[in-house]
Amino acid sequence: MSIAALLALALQAGSPQPAVVPVTGGRVEGSPAAGAGALLFRGIPYAAPPLADLRWRPPQPVRPWPGIRPDQADAPACLQNDSGWNRADYLRSAEDCLTLDVRTPGLAGKRPVMVWIHGGSNRAGSARGTVQSRITDRGVVLVAVQYRLGIFGFLPHRGAAAEAKGHAGNYGLMDQAAALRWVQQNIAKFGGDPANVTIFGESAGSQDVSLQLAAPGSRALFAKAILQSGTPGFGMPPRPLAEGLAIGDQADALLHTGGSIAALRRRSVSALLDADLKLSDPKIVTNGFVWLRTTIDGAFLPRSPRELLETAPARPVIVGSNRAEFGTGAVAWDTALPARFGRGAAKARAFYRIGDAGREDDPRLGPVELEYGTDWIFRCPAGRVAELLAGRGATVWRYEFDLAQDGGRTSHAAEIPYVMNDLGFGTGASLQPYWVNFANTGDPNGAGLPAWPRFTPAEQRHVLFDARGVTPGAKLRAPICSMLEEL
Repeated sequence: MSIAALLALALQAGSPQPAVVPVTGGRVEGSPAAGAGALLFRGIPYAAPPLADLRWRPPQPVRPWPGIRPDQADAPACLQNDSGWNRADYLRSAEDCLTLDVRTPGLAGKRPVMVWIHGGSNRAGSARGTVQSRITDRGVVLVAVQYRLGIFGFLPHRGAAAEAKGHAGNYGLMDQAAALRWVQQNIAKFGGDPANVTIFGESAGSQDVSLQLAAPGSRALFAKAILQSGTPGFGMPPRPLAEGLAIGDQADALLHTGGSIAALRRRSVSALLDADLKLSDPKIVTNGFVWLRTTIDGAFLPRSPRELLETAPARPVIVGSNRAEFGTGAVAWDTALPARFGRGAAKARAFYRIGDAGREDDPRLGPVELEYGTDWIFRCPAGRVAELLAGRGATVWRYEFDLAQDGGRTSHAAEIPYVMNDLGFGTGASLQPYWVNFANTGDPNGAGLPAWPRFTPAEQRHVLFDARGVTPGAKLRAPICSMLEEL
């Protein structure tokens, strides 16, 4: 053998071999990540690209690819409009986007799996960067999922319904379920345990987690769930399919497609994204919520989320919200309070001290519009979900989060870096070990952690995570939340 060949063999022997894993559709190659032995596998297809005739259809089986698919460090986000905060995702968005990312401490073993569903009002955002989290240093496998957004992921259309026995909409939720099926079929090859999968998400991602809890077809796909600031419909009543189809009619009128799903499928991406910004629902407070009001499509969600949750199997759940999330701007109190509280509007007005010249804003809850918005959109529906699930025999753990990295008032999504990046607070406490303990056992408590009491219908306990640490508390926001009935 020549000296050059011997040298090549020596170099090869001294270099780590790339990690290649066979999955549904082909083989994928991982990249090394920070953390001893950690590996990243990004941009793995879990379904066929939803292009052309596959628009507004359930996700189809993944198409096999030849050779080895390398780690896709910058896989496209799903199509979305530019809202400013999501500009990086908007610039790298594409219709061929049904992929997921995996981060694992190693390919051997049988570890708990945590599957992240990103937020963004079901119309923006991506899985981008999620698997940079070193939460896997604590011995879990992390998966982050991309799903169709906005008009592409949630539009109910009469033509699509005619093709699907009268059902339409919620394709983004179906994408998430397809990704969870992929996890069941493949995650053992990444060192994960398919029998111990926890789904978790924030905002719209949290709402979608709650809808996966409700959906009959998703019940065998995961074992536990964590809801961070989002529940079915965000306090809005569910949308009957007939009302959803009326939004599809708006799309037809805007795009001059005459009710034809075939014609709609031929419209350009830019035309569809432009139409998405103009779609409206007369029963919501802002069109930014158009894809947050839950549509009962008749198939994936055959009945209302409340009815489905009342018959769903009892599974361990963490549910919570932040002390101050967001409101919807100025509030017309004379119409808003009766719409939300019915005959309790006068009591609600007194509770919030509307019109009281001596009222001072709570420094942690914020102005009254923010306090009210956080109550009806986030805090009170979270309590309703906790009460419903606990009443069904589920083990439920409720929290409120009140921290901001700049030391000011908390805000929507403020808890995410405390989960993903293991930021400490208070007396050295951290959210991450609670989340990982829950993924392991269904109980967030563990050695060395302040006790987190279980939420029960009789004792509606919660913990407050704030600058003082971890403080157990009683029922949140009595009596105002008892006046709101929506999940």
